[in-house]
Amino acid sequence: MRGQIGIESIESCKLKGNTFFSHLSAGSITDFESVNYSSIYPAGAGLFFERQEPRGVFVLCSGEIKLSISSSGGKIFILKIAKPGDVLGLMATVTGNPYEATAETLHPCQVAFVRRDDFLRFIATHPEANAEVVRQLSTSYLGACERLRTVALGSSAPGKIARMLLEWSADGMVTKDGRRIKLSLTHREIAELIGVTRETVTRTLSEFRHRQLVAFDGSTLLVSSRAGLESISGD
Repeated sequence: MRGQIGIESIESCKLKGNTFFSHLSAGSITDFESVNYSSIYPAGAGLFFERQEPRGVFVLCSGEIKLSISSSGGKIFILKIAKPGDVLGLMATVTGNPYEATAETLHPCQVAFVRRDDFLRFIATHPEANAEVVRQLSTSYLGACERLRTVALGSSAPGKIARMLLEWSADGMVTKDGRRIKLSLTHREIAELIGVTRETVTRTLSEFRHRQLVAFDGSTLLVSSRAGLESISGD
């Protein structure tokens, strides 16, 4: 993983369509834009690290970011793949506690950063932003509960992988052969996301392909039979 490398972007982050700012007034958005710094990060760059003192919040404008935690033995568990519109580092910035996870870019990403002091002043002077902070934290909590339910209380490894593919393909491109999605994670990272081994992921995906439930073309995955995956996801 690379360190915190960012190249200042000429193009500012489009905040108005961002979920965090969708309910804020134009004046609040303008004030936020005056204190954020937009940068381009290359793939594999670390925005912040687990147990690091909070520097501020990061708004993902484009790309995908992997949020993960690790054990003392080096085992990694992926909490979430952040999408454009997500605000990262919010809990640590608001509470003053260290970042609870590591944030690493999966692709080149455009990110808007706001220093902690500036962000705290922003929500103090714009009460409407507090509701959005609460909503974001609540959404993160519910997402964490769902992840624990999937990993700790889920059924078999094939069931977990089938459920994951169904979730990813929900917004995939619809074709005459099925839904097409771009896989941004390696088999190892998929394993870290659902709490199984890399070998299990590779073997299960191969079985799915043999049963013609999915097909691969490089990093592109075609879900050929959602019904077939749905029958496995509920086992």
